[in-house]
Amino acid sequence: MRVFKTALMVMALALGVNDLAKAESMDKDIVEVAASAGSFKTLIAAAQAAGLVEALKGQGPLTVFAPTDEAFAKLPAGTVENLLKPENKDKLTAVLTYHVVPGRVTAGEVINLSSAKTINGRALQISSMDGKVMIDNARVTATDIMASNGIIHVIDSVVLP
Repeated sequence: MRVFKTALMVMALALGVNDLAKAESMDKDIVEVAASAGSFKTLIAAAQAAGLVEALKGQGPLTVFAPTDEAFAKLPAGTVENLLKPENKDKLTAVLTYHVVPGRVTAGEVINLSSAKTINGRALQISSMDGKVMIDNARVTATDIMASNGIIHVIDSVVLP
């Protein structure tokens, strides 16, 4: 559960993809790296609502497939607001933890996988074609953003369990 909470926080950070690489630091945890990027505000807010921030700041290591604010904006109108309601905390947690894989999995390792079990117990499907890596229906847009307790890979869509 702690790993899941950490993953959710990273997603909620809504960091800026272009600034994420600049923000990476082995002195900062996943949440701090995501927050400094500026394009993961929704992810960070969601992690806070789900109570996952401390897990994402924990020892790890964790691999987070972090959707950007733009990725959250692609969801149907009202989806994020609905998930952030206290009565939907379990659903939000399930979604966020589906973006987190235990361990530190680099891009070089991801491309050799067909799936990866997440901390919520379900497996993400991984595929690669024409130099593009897909995590379920999301395209990986930035990779190997290092943090003291794991690694972040940026995705362009929110993946749902």
